[in-house]
Amino acid sequence: MLAARYAVPTLLTMTLLAPQSVKAEPVPVRHAEGIVHGFLVLRDLDGATLADGDLIQTSQGTRVTTRLLFQFKDGSVHDETAVYSQRQQFLLLTYHLIQKGPTFKHPLDMLIDARSGKVAVHYADEDGKQKNAAEQMELPPDLANGLVLTLLKNVQPASPPKSLSYVAATPSPRLIKLELSVAGRERFSVGSKGQEATHYVLKADIGGISGLLAPLVGKQPPDSHVWILEGDAPAFVKSEQSLYLGGPIWRIELVSPSWPRSRTTQD
Repeated sequence: MLAARYAVPTLLTMTLLAPQSVKAEPVPVRHAEGIVHGFLVLRDLDGATLADGDLIQTSQGTRVTTRLLFQFKDGSVHDETAVYSQRQQFLLLTYHLIQKGPTFKHPLDMLIDARSGKVAVHYADEDGKQKNAAEQMELPPDLANGLVLTLLKNVQPASPPKSLSYVAATPSPRLIKLELSVAGRERFSVGSKGQEATHYVLKADIGGISGLLAPLVGKQPPDSHVWILEGDAPAFVKSEQSLYLGGPIWRIELVSPSWPRSRTTQD
């Protein structure tokens, strides 16, 4: 469940990034995705609620459309939609990310057509001027925009892929690698029942001179963390990540509906 930028965006906004020459292998489908409507909450690391979210997913044959929408208290919107195929392997087809409102210093609208390799970004610069950037890119089959959490539900924790490919808007589109590792298993509870989740870490692989300079100039992107419940029906538990370039780390979690107290028929 979920996707991020990882913008992520949802998981994962990066800068000073360069593509790496690592063989790209799509993640095999172990657990096919279907119809989902999940309720989410976005909080800062102190627990303050920033936005309410919905994950809405539909499927038709082997094609799945998943939309992650966060609506912030200040009216800002983070809206990302991924369309992908799940025929033996997960393959991204199209991706659309919209970020707008006061929360996002640089609003943007990014479109990826993974089949043609066309990537377009519409954004506002430091002065608020509207800019456009477009690239014709050779996109690898393990492209993970909008799919990070779906892919993590399907990897083998004992032998996950070493990395995933990702197109980051910096603001010009850049193809980068996210190094994937397992930090271990951590306990959590649902009601009075104890559970264990696998803790994954995604780290931007910055190569060359940019990689050497990034820590010195404060541009090293923060790691993203994702917790997945394993089993016959794997589930997203939570993530901690930045939703935009230079942004703070925020926590995404599932949330249960609450009902207003009402009088019973006997009252």
